[in-house]
Amino acid sequence: MANTPDTILKLCDEQMTKSMEHLKKELKSVRTGRASPSLIEFIKVEYYGSTQDLKNLAAISVPEPTQLLVKPFDVGAIGDIKKAVEASGLGLNPISDGKQVRINVPAPTGDRRKQLVAHCKKVAEEAKVTLRNARRDANKLADGLKGSGIPEDELETLKTEIQDLLKKRETEADTITTAKQKEVETL
Repeated sequence: MANTPDTILKLCDEQMTKSMEHLKKELKSVRTGRASPSLIEFIKVEYYGSTQDLKNLAAISVPEPTQLLVKPFDVGAIGDIKKAVEASGLGLNPISDGKQVRINVPAPTGDRRKQLVAHCKKVAEEAKVTLRNARRDANKLADGLKGSGIPEDELETLKTEIQDLLKKRETEADTITTAKQKEVETL
């Protein structure tokens, strides 16, 4: 398919959308004082020689506001699930009763909250870098159209639209990140 201003803009928008979806997924897994299945559902578990997301191996529920309950589809996976949660770096202590795993989610300390806010900022900055890379790639494709019969003013309009798209996505990233930071800071 030949590059046209419309296909370049569409490609840029798709790349930026993927970046935003990744940002949302990363921020979902940042721990707040409340228990939420999204906190652990993407923990990688070594299971029979392959790596799986925890959500593919077990049902995750919230029986109490500060507790998660993990019920594996295969009871044989309990040890692997417990090991993966302990190794996740989330500071959680899973307790197994042989059939399921309970995870108490304590409220983070003040220092831990500061670390989590800093992590949110880092993840947001990484997303912005990805957005800017999408803009750079789209601008290179636009520059490649010079001399192909497309009017110069149309190419300038394309570059302006790409820049506007970047500004919109960066603002969206800031809004999402600020909301998550407030959630982390709130007891």
